[in-house]
Amino acid sequence: MQNPVSIIGISSISPLGISSEEIWNLYKESSHKITFEDFTGSLAPVAKLNSVAKQEIEKLKEESSQYASLDDSVLFAILTARNAIKEAKWEGEFNFGINVGSSRGATGLFEKYYKEFLQTNQSSTLSSPTTTLGNISSWIAQDLRSKGPDISHSITCSTALHAVLNGIAWLQSGLSDKFLVGGSEAPLTPFTIAQMKALKIYASVTKEAYPCQAMSPNKTRNSMFLGEGAGIACLENGIKENALALITGIGYATEPLTHNISISTNADCFQRSMKMAIGTNSLDEIDAVVLHAPGTVKGDEAEYNAIQAVFGKELPALTTNKWKIGHTFGASGILSMELAILMMKHQEFIPVPYIEHKKIPKKLSKIIVNAVGFGGNAVSILLELPEKKN
Repeated sequence: MQNPVSIIGISSISPLGISSEEIWNLYKESSHKITFEDFTGSLAPVAKLNSVAKQEIEKLKEESSQYASLDDSVLFAILTARNAIKEAKWEGEFNFGINVGSSRGATGLFEKYYKEFLQTNQSSTLSSPTTTLGNISSWIAQDLRSKGPDISHSITCSTALHAVLNGIAWLQSGLSDKFLVGGSEAPLTPFTIAQMKALKIYASVTKEAYPCQAMSPNKTRNSMFLGEGAGIACLENGIKENALALITGIGYATEPLTHNISISTNADCFQRSMKMAIGTNSLDEIDAVVLHAPGTVKGDEAEYNAIQAVFGKELPALTTNKWKIGHTFGASGILSMELAILMMKHQEFIPVPYIEHKKIPKKLSKIIVNAVGFGGNAVSILLELPEKKN
């Protein structure tokens, strides 16, 4: 990176709610947000938006007939973007870029329209425009009346962190002064869950206290489950006085695949992305890593192996949020970033309750956030707590 980039606003909607205070308080609780729902003729663990968040989405739909016809993935992003620019104090400003992506896009509407087509042999008028992946950024731009570029993309589960990379590239090239970045996902649909079950990686219905065992070194079953939500951050080039956190390192890598859904045993892509993000920092400066850790046996083990390969015996503190809010696919990386920023803000490490943590950091100044997706495309972001001026 040419210079640090400031995160001056970040907002999310997830099973933890929509306000920063509520989200932080729920992170400090050891309970998860899993419910068991019937999507495919049998129960499946999922993490749904809480009642307050659902009410806000319903209010948004009522604002216009256009919003009422949009997919939840788009609505989540619009609401989150509004809240992010409020925190960043960008209201009344329009010269900023947008890059918000999704792994799956408008899954709910696509399944609805395709079901109608199978029944009638006809397609609804809005079936094409409302299921276009580009809807997410373009509708945020419409809602906020922004004048900069608006970009949507899908890079599977690392989509949101790739959006961060893209925003940084625009800022440091001088093509933009401000960029809004993130990811949104509404994957709680029958076909999406059936796809994950077909891969045999989905968590089973269990009486265990924690159905998802993300990051657990002793698990013998795949325990990934899906959650819904969105996260958006407001970026500005350079070090700003009102920065919540600084991005001081970025890393990315893609590794050759031996299987459509796998990464190598030692996650070579994560090793390269973390080393690139760490840069010239010494390893002992990294206080914590927020893992991608989807809850699968091989995925979690590979990422842990990569962290060991990079850091050796002296590992930083390790945590994840997947056990609590589920895997939100393309939104997951930005929700992990939010957790890291909250931990630095409150100087409190959020542990995984069913794991014996060997290290609980006394300070949280530098945190790495990881994400990877199908295709072996890893991203690592190094966040740093800004120095406070006296």
